[in-house]
Amino acid sequence: MTFASLGLIDSLLRTLGELGYASPTPVQAQAIPAVLEGRDLMAAAQTGTGKTAGFALPLLQRLVMEGTQVAPNSVRALVLVPTRELADQVHESFKAYAGALPVRTLVAYGGVSINPQMMRMRKGVDLIVATPGRLLDLHRQNAVRFNQLQVLVLDEADRMLDLGFSRELDQIFAVLPKQRQTLLFSATFSEPIRAMAAKMLRDPLSIEVAPRNTAAKTVRQSIVTVDKKRKTELFLHLLKQRQWGQVLVFAKTRRGVDELAVALEKRGVPVDSIHGDKPQPARMRALDRFKAGEVQVLVATDVAARGLDIDDLPLVVNLDLPIVAEDYVHRIGRTGRAGASGEALSLVCADEAPLLAAIETLTRQTLARSEEPGFVAEHRVPMTNAKGELVKKPKKPKKPKVHAAVVKEDVRFRKP
Repeated sequence: MTFASLGLIDSLLRTLGELGYASPTPVQAQAIPAVLEGRDLMAAAQTGTGKTAGFALPLLQRLVMEGTQVAPNSVRALVLVPTRELADQVHESFKAYAGALPVRTLVAYGGVSINPQMMRMRKGVDLIVATPGRLLDLHRQNAVRFNQLQVLVLDEADRMLDLGFSRELDQIFAVLPKQRQTLLFSATFSEPIRAMAAKMLRDPLSIEVAPRNTAAKTVRQSIVTVDKKRKTELFLHLLKQRQWGQVLVFAKTRRGVDELAVALEKRGVPVDSIHGDKPQPARMRALDRFKAGEVQVLVATDVAARGLDIDDLPLVVNLDLPIVAEDYVHRIGRTGRAGASGEALSLVCADEAPLLAAIETLTRQTLARSEEPGFVAEHRVPMTNAKGELVKKPKKPKKPKVHAAVVKEDVRFRKP
């Protein structure tokens, strides 16, 4: 199958050729024709399989072919994403695919001044890639109107709910035209997302190119059990012992990120970090340094689990397991992309046994576990069964009670 057979116009085909895109991925092969036909769509695919092109290419074609003149402060297509990093990544993809097409685009998110974004909206744009909070800010200031909106794309909608954007999404949906095309793309779909889709989408086409909530088969997954207080020490040991190259490390809290970064700096390891307390320019600078190879270790909270598009990343380490099991899939999806091989290693303590069980239940596999000499956990991590459930230790059988009457009788008849 070729991109031409999917009905894409020549200008997009030339751009795809220049970008080195030879043939469509499974999700692209199914999604592109459906989007061109105007169908509502709910598509689930593993991260790194080309979801963005699956909606960006047909969306660009529709914007160009319909050629509607956009009014001031108006927008024709809206792509909602959960994080600033993902917003930048998706917007860059749109710009790359658009090439020389006459399409005006804007990326809008918080953490930076709103004024340039408002200035860009004055003449109207064909497409906005935005986070929910900043989009509402623009709407409240009358900088963006939705009367011309034709298409809404929700990218990683499950993550938006995980981050607490449910109220913001409801507010956005309330001001959008009822007659529109709605597309949901994600690597995972939680039950709340499916319930939301049932209300928002009209006779949607459902696409699942991989088993639900699974990680790419190209990622080798395992865990090392360790006591909680020794996690940082174990990571530093493994970094040196196994001679790791570039590593993306996920920690649960901002404090955990900073503590590991400081420990690495003290040992002369080139390191940078990303978390919610850092301003957006600093976060983007850290990512750019990591991509350029200037940084060996990038430590991040789940703010970076989606939206980090890094070529040939060999290893992801979970210093802490995520609270939400679906985030595990997105974290390790930063490696093993586009068919490349990768490794995902998690450092797991006893307190995280329920989180491990939830991850193994979600991904339908039991992760290979090991112990590192010198770091054997004092507090053992409970085993899990084939279903990812915690295995409780069998209770020791109670010793039969010996009644006093029997003892006396034995004594009475004992030979002298």
